[in-house]
Amino acid sequence: MEENGEKRWNFWGMGKLNPQSKTSVRGLLMKIWGSVNKDDPRPLLPLGHGDPSPFPCFRTTPVAEDAVVDSLRSAKFNSYPPTSGLQPARSAIADYLSRDLPYTLSPDDVFLTIGCIQAIEITLRALARPGANILLPRPCFPFYDSYASSINLEVRYFDLNPEKGWEVDIESVEALTDENTVAMVIINPGNPCGSVYTHRHLKEIAETARKLGILVVTDEVYHHLTFGPNPFVPMGVFGSIVPVITLGSISKRWLVPGWRLGWLVISDPNGILRKSGIVECITDCLNMTSDPPTFIQGAVPQILEKTGEDFFSKTIDILREVAHICYEKIQEIPCITCPNKPEGSMFVMAKLNLSLLEDINDDTDFCLKLAKEESVVVLPGVAVGMKNWLRITFAVEPSVLEDGFGRMKAFYERHAKKQ
Repeated sequence: MEENGEKRWNFWGMGKLNPQSKTSVRGLLMKIWGSVNKDDPRPLLPLGHGDPSPFPCFRTTPVAEDAVVDSLRSAKFNSYPPTSGLQPARSAIADYLSRDLPYTLSPDDVFLTIGCIQAIEITLRALARPGANILLPRPCFPFYDSYASSINLEVRYFDLNPEKGWEVDIESVEALTDENTVAMVIINPGNPCGSVYTHRHLKEIAETARKLGILVVTDEVYHHLTFGPNPFVPMGVFGSIVPVITLGSISKRWLVPGWRLGWLVISDPNGILRKSGIVECITDCLNMTSDPPTFIQGAVPQILEKTGEDFFSKTIDILREVAHICYEKIQEIPCITCPNKPEGSMFVMAKLNLSLLEDINDDTDFCLKLAKEESVVVLPGVAVGMKNWLRITFAVEPSVLEDGFGRMKAFYERHAKKQ
């Protein structure tokens, strides 16, 4: 069929299919990167996303590199893997995670995914029965909201309290829950908050979820990356109180986000998730998706079993140093304040005081102009549900962080409201 002399086609882009994509981390960072002055001779300083791997101080262990090489050269891992992942890899992950639990995980509790992102996708899709809703923290890693919206899973936000180490506001969880609520999500250690929850608070969350009849999805992609007074406690410790789905990966602890090996783990010694059909739904969802690279799966047992504590300790020492630099340098910039010193993960949330600035409209405007004038990229808080806040990544070389905050201070002084 033709219209006005031109061929008419029966397809077109659905530009508004997922409006959240415009305020996603990647969407906003691409917009901010696009505003950088290409004539600025200074290096671009990326303080907006959580990928420490480009920096020499955050190189992965040779154990992991050798494991991948051995896997490739063995010629044993060139085929398609089983849907749930290679059995030796699942067994190794079950053993690895069981070290921190009061019960032993089975390999059948472990499902391998293409990074933690796919683990999120599979979990939400398995929970998305008609009319269901899920509770997300605010602030939150935004992929949860974007993906839930794309599969018509209603999202409701409960608050995190910055004055109490970004703990969950239990009362808001209880107020949001109804008979259609299926789960609540927590992220610990926290992205974007840099928080680490105590054993007491996690138990309170578990008991609340049990009372409400919902499961807990715990995003632990930053597991054991803690450097404050609170040790990392996996939510699975409380699996006998409430069913827990644990999401994780090797991306952050081994500093290899590009290797795309994650997991979804059933932490449920009472077997409630199997009886309710959730595990079957997870398997069905995995049957319709791609698998993580087989050669990475083949390397997993060696990576988990042979990586020494010295590697992890070195990473923690560097993160502790740069987190301290970040917190101290924020104090020198009057227009941003940090309610808590970060204790885990690779991020901190800082509140933006627009009343101290001229010609800055909001957090996105701040970040666009900072990138243009100083070649420093930070993430606007609106991307994680906190307008007029900033999420700052400190997992970079210490010298890069010092330079970045020096430029941010100069930016503040240039835009400071005249008294």
